[in-house]
Amino acid sequence: MKKTEEEKQSATRITNNLNVRTCLIFLAIFCVATLVMGDYYLAAAEAAIVLVLVIYSILAARRRAADLEAYVESVTYDAETAKNNTLQHFPLPMAVFRLVDTTVVWGNQMFFDICGIKGPKSDHKLSQMVPQFDGKWLIEGKKTFPGLLEVNGHKYQVNGNLIRTGDSGEKGAFLGITYWVDLTDYDAIRVAYEKSRPVVGVLSIDNYEEMMKNQTDRNVSDLRDSVEDKLMQWAASLGAIVRRTGRDRYLMVMEEQSLEQTIADKFSILSEVQSVVNTTGVHATLSIGIGHAGTSYDEDLQFAGMSLDMALSRGGDQAVVKDKFNFSFYGGKGVEVETRTMVRSRVMAEVLSKLIKDASRVIVMGHRFADMDTIGAAVGVCCIARKAGVECRVAVSEAKCPAKPMIDSLRPVPQYRSMFVSPKEAMSKVDGRTLMVLVDTSRPEMCEDQALLEACSHVVVLDHHRRAASYVQNADLSYIEPHASSACELLTEMLEVLTDPGDILKCEANALLTGIMLDTKSFTLHTGDRTFDAAAFLKRMGAEPTEAKKMMQTNMESTLEKYRILQHATMYRNVGVAVEKDPVDRIIAAQAADDMLGIQGVDASVVVFPVENGTFMSARSLGSLNVQILMEKLGGGGSRNAAAAQMEGVSVEDAVTKLKAAVDDYLDN
Repeated sequence: MKKTEEEKQSATRITNNLNVRTCLIFLAIFCVATLVMGDYYLAAAEAAIVLVLVIYSILAARRRAADLEAYVESVTYDAETAKNNTLQHFPLPMAVFRLVDTTVVWGNQMFFDICGIKGPKSDHKLSQMVPQFDGKWLIEGKKTFPGLLEVNGHKYQVNGNLIRTGDSGEKGAFLGITYWVDLTDYDAIRVAYEKSRPVVGVLSIDNYEEMMKNQTDRNVSDLRDSVEDKLMQWAASLGAIVRRTGRDRYLMVMEEQSLEQTIADKFSILSEVQSVVNTTGVHATLSIGIGHAGTSYDEDLQFAGMSLDMALSRGGDQAVVKDKFNFSFYGGKGVEVETRTMVRSRVMAEVLSKLIKDASRVIVMGHRFADMDTIGAAVGVCCIARKAGVECRVAVSEAKCPAKPMIDSLRPVPQYRSMFVSPKEAMSKVDGRTLMVLVDTSRPEMCEDQALLEACSHVVVLDHHRRAASYVQNADLSYIEPHASSACELLTEMLEVLTDPGDILKCEANALLTGIMLDTKSFTLHTGDRTFDAAAFLKRMGAEPTEAKKMMQTNMESTLEKYRILQHATMYRNVGVAVEKDPVDRIIAAQAADDMLGIQGVDASVVVFPVENGTFMSARSLGSLNVQILMEKLGGGGSRNAAAAQMEGVSVEDAVTKLKAAVDDYLDN
C-alpha cells in the first residue's frame, strides 16, 4: 500500500520529535535558581515560559499519539477497515516501539494492562518492561518472536512487523509493531500433553544366573519375588506399571513426568535392588533401558531395547535413557557384571572366523596412538586370518605409536614383514568384500582413521571398554565385554577355539601376553579367573613373561620425566592430580598416572597436560572410582580403570577447574 504525502509528514514529525522533558527540567532549575537569587520578576517570567511549554508539550504529545495511531492504522488496515476499527479498540494488546532502543512510543490500554501499568504511557523501554524481549527477530525478517514471553504469570506469543518512518535506511528510522496473543491456557495444555507422553522401559536382572546358582527352588522363588516387590513398589510410586516378560526381564510403561521424577531421584531403584542377597552373598543388580520421545510405542520400545543393550555392554548395574538423538547414562559406579561365558566366546569366535573366510582381505585397526593391547589384539586377528588363508594387514600410524617397540620386534618375522601399513596404504586395498576388524575401541571418532572405517562395508568390533554414546552401529559382529581385562584377553579366548597347537607363533603369544600385562598392570588390576586362564594358554603357546616385561620397559629419560610429573602431584579429595604446563609424551603421562595409584589414599589419578589446540587428561583408578564416568563428563571415555579425555580449545587451568567440578559431581551425586 502506497503512503500519502500527509502520512509521510506525520511519520517524519514522529521520528523528528524532540524530547522536551529535558529542556523543561533545565528551565525549572533556572527558575528556582533565579528565585533564590532574589530576581522575582525574571523568575516569574521563566515560570510562565515553563507553564506554556508544559501545556504545549501535553498538546504535542496528544497530537503525536493521534498521528502515530493514524499512521499505524494506515499501514495496518485498508481504508474501509480503518473506518470501523481503531487501534484503541484492537482486540489484542498492541505496542509500537523504536527499534533502536525498544522505547515504547505508543501502546493500547490492553498492552499496558498486561504490563501492570495504569494508563497509556510512553518513553518506557519494552526491554525493561519485559526483560526477555528484544527486537533482533524483526531485524532478521521474522514475523514471530521465538518462544513465548512470560509477563505477570501469563505467556504470550508476540507477532509483529517493521515499518519505515522516514526515507533514511538507518536503524533509527524504523518502528516495530507488536501484537501480543495470550497463549497461557494453550501452553498449559501443551505441557500437560508432553508430561503425559508414553515412556517404555525394559529391565533386566544382570546377574540372574549367578544369583540363582546352587539355590533351592524355594530360594529361587523368594529371591525373584524380593526383586519384583521392589520393582512394583518403585513403579507404584511413579504411577507406572511393570510386568515380567521372562525369567529375568521386565517391561515397564510410564509417563514422561514419571521419567523426570526418577531421573531427579537418580534411579534409586538400582541401589534398592542390590539389597536382595542370596545365601552365598551375591547381590542382585539391575540394568534399565528407557526409550522415550519416539513417534510410537513401537519406536519407544526399540529405543528401550537399544538402551538396555548399551547398559549391559557398559557393565550393567545402570540405567540408560535414549530419545531420537542421544543416550543419557545413570549409575554405573558398581563393578561390572560379567555376562561372558565360554559358550558365548566360542560362538563369537566361530562367527568371526566365518566373516574372515568370506572376506577378500582383512584390515585390522585400533584407536589412535595404538598401545600394546591394540597391537597385540591386532596380531591375534592376523593369526586367525592366516589360519583361514585370507590376506591381512594392520593399519597403524607408527609416527606417534606407543607400541612401536612391539611392531619393531614383529617385523623381522617373515609373516609380519609387510603386515603393518599406513591407513592411506590400507585405503588403497579396500574393495566391496574387505572386512574391517576394529579392536580395542568401539568409537568411530577414536579410531586410527575414520575415513578408512567408513570405506569398509563389513565391520567387526572387538572391544573391552564400556560402550560410549557414540559407537559403531550396524556392525556385522559386535563383541564388547567390559568385564574382560583387555582386548588381548578376548582374542586369546577366540584363538583357543579357532587354532590348533603350532598355529600361534611365539612372537604372537608374546604380543598377546604383553597386551594383557599392560592393561592389568602386570596382573594387579581388573583381573578375573578368565584373565589367568588366557595367560596360561599363552604360556603354553610359548609366551615368556620376561619378554613381555622387556617390551614394556622405558628409557632413562622417560623414567626421569615420569618422576618429574609425580613431583607436581596434589590431592583433590581422594583423587591424585598432576598438572603439567608443558606438553609431555602420552605414554609417560599414562605411566605417571599408573604410579600415582601407589600413593596411600589415592583411589584415582589424573595427569593433565597441554596438547595442540587443547588439553589432554590421562586417568587411572584402583576400581572404587569409575574414571570412565569421570572422563565422559569431560568429553572422553575408556574403561573403569583407565580412561582419557581431550578437551579442544580449553586451557590447562580451565581443564583442571572442570575436572574438579566433575569429581565433585561424581562423589557428591
